[in-house]
Amino acid sequence: MTLRKSLLLGLILLLLASFFAFDLGQYLTLASLKVQQGALQAQVATEPWLAAGVFFAVYVAVTGLSLPGASLMTLVAGALFGLWQGLLIVSFASTLGALLSMFSSRFLLQDWVQQHFGQRLAGIEAGLARDGAFYLFALRLVPVFPFFLINLAMGLTKLPARTFWWVSQLGMLPGTLVYVNAGRELGQLDSLGGILSPGLLGAFALLGVFPLLARKLLDRLQARRVYQGWEKPKRFERNLLVIGGGSAGLVSAYIAAAVKAEVSLIEKHQLGGDCLNTGCVPSKALLRSAKFAAELRKAEQLGFSKAHAEVDFAAVMQRVQRVITTIEPHDSAERYTGLGVEMLAGNARLTSPWSVEVNGKTLTSRAIIIASGARPLVPALPGLELIEPLTSDNVWALRERPQRLLVLGGGPIGCELSQAFQRLGSQVTQVEMAERLLVREDPEASAALTQQLRLEGVDLRLQHQALRVVVQDGEKQLICLDRVNQQEVAIAFDQLLLALGRVANTQGLGLETLDLKLRGNGTLETDEYLATRFPNIYACGDVTGPYQFTHVAAHQAWYAAVNALFGDFKRFKVDYRVIPWATFTDPEIARVGLNEQDAKAQGIAYEVTHFAIDDLDRAIADEAAHGYIKVLTVPGKDRILGATIVGEHAAELLSEYVLAMKHGLGMNKILGTIHTYPTLSETNKYAAGEWKRAHAPQGLLRLVQRLHAWRLR
Repeated sequence: MTLRKSLLLGLILLLLASFFAFDLGQYLTLASLKVQQGALQAQVATEPWLAAGVFFAVYVAVTGLSLPGASLMTLVAGALFGLWQGLLIVSFASTLGALLSMFSSRFLLQDWVQQHFGQRLAGIEAGLARDGAFYLFALRLVPVFPFFLINLAMGLTKLPARTFWWVSQLGMLPGTLVYVNAGRELGQLDSLGGILSPGLLGAFALLGVFPLLARKLLDRLQARRVYQGWEKPKRFERNLLVIGGGSAGLVSAYIAAAVKAEVSLIEKHQLGGDCLNTGCVPSKALLRSAKFAAELRKAEQLGFSKAHAEVDFAAVMQRVQRVITTIEPHDSAERYTGLGVEMLAGNARLTSPWSVEVNGKTLTSRAIIIASGARPLVPALPGLELIEPLTSDNVWALRERPQRLLVLGGGPIGCELSQAFQRLGSQVTQVEMAERLLVREDPEASAALTQQLRLEGVDLRLQHQALRVVVQDGEKQLICLDRVNQQEVAIAFDQLLLALGRVANTQGLGLETLDLKLRGNGTLETDEYLATRFPNIYACGDVTGPYQFTHVAAHQAWYAAVNALFGDFKRFKVDYRVIPWATFTDPEIARVGLNEQDAKAQGIAYEVTHFAIDDLDRAIADEAAHGYIKVLTVPGKDRILGATIVGEHAAELLSEYVLAMKHGLGMNKILGTIHTYPTLSETNKYAAGEWKRAHAPQGLLRLVQRLHAWRLR
């Protein structure tokens, strides 16, 4: 720390220490000021300029040092100086004090905080980048945090001081007026009967309703700014219009219909979206058939000597289609029409904040939800145009099993399909650029899956970067850079399956017409309420993220629909605190909350409880004695920060931890819950037992041991 910083910090600490050491806070209490009211008013009457100057300086010092008492002093200003003079003094004193606090924070802490807590400031920085001065104005007008915290936080950002000054001056003015007026009314109180005076009652009523009025004013100002240049229809044809018929869109429409809103849903392709047609449903149907093939190879372990079956690949893929067809009515147009949703087929394009064009017809709606989903990422890989690559969209059309399947990507989709095709008879080579599979999971979980895939015969090529596709003498090859040996290698294949993630469907929706922004990863930008820059246009599901899971899309849909329909009265911030997910390989890998690598990256202290499933009775009986459960808890407490389960039915076992985290239940509650014997769910109870054993009160146990020994005498 430089000498200037040290001197400034020392001065601030000295002033703070003096404030508390000499108990100066006693003079900033309502009782003390009421006792001194007469003397103070006399001082103001005899020397008004000196009194105003002293009060101004004290107010600046209190706010500049972030001391308690600024709100009370604002009331006192009204009592001593009256409404307009008090407003003038406090308005400029509070802004100057806030500016000093902001400068001190920036000078002393900005570099250090940005270095150590830059990610935690990302939300404020993003708000300032998105809304500029209006973001600070919103905090000033309706403070989510106390003003002194806003002052300190803004000092840690790159917000210009000039902008901070004029926005603070303007933004704090309405609240200051309300408080000074209340102080003026209190100052005129000379008896208990005056408490019931209309002026005082009105002043306190205004204090209570001011945040609501300010919120409404802010919404109006924002709407006026955002909607400038657009003509709002005089009447709407519907309350809600949903673009996209996947999980997010269907749930949004369902909720709107359930609360008797007029709602329309537009889908250009297939209802049910990716989950039903190309994602969750077909992949899990394929995995079930592949699991049966793997079970046959374990027949001797289960007591069968001649169990055998031939894989009919075409029949397996036909079964996948049958499963889709069976589930399809759940997401059908007939069902949703019966629920009261107007179902429309066609390409939707936004033409204004309240209108969408579909099939040449313009539809108007008070609110719009964009739930257009995502699609597989197809990289700009040289030579890819020479072949017809497979993705999770078109792989289900296969009826002939690929002899040599190359899977590009080591995420959940790539791992699931690699294992499934290997079990069904293909020779699978899986290429991943990173050092390991499933990089979002702990290395321990990644290693367990890697070992199993290699055991089953998958040719894993980790740290291999795809460079280009070539076709030589009719043979397809992927040329990769082996990043370990720094040399190019050629991998021959019959079919190439791309499993490199998903990209949001944002093209063709008319987003550019409304200047709706995209994030760096291509998803549609929304706020914590899932609203775009237009307060009546929302987005949910894969098109906005941040989690591209079916269950998260449905979770978001509730918030998007309720906020779209009732946001004028009450809005809800979407809750991402407890998000579970699973990779349905064998072993399954499921998690909720933090894992170890996330906790370390975020600097969150934790304890680990580990239980090996190979010691569980039911797992042994089922020939599934492998895997583990790992639970992260707050040090010294049983509050659960996250859980990772690797093993048979891990996704099902995880539900207990999802419930516990959602409702604040700890490891003690899980331990005290009866679990059926013999079941895999006992894993959770035994893990809780391990936690309890590690936190047993050793001193108390020693005393009890002595008690038992004494009672034997």
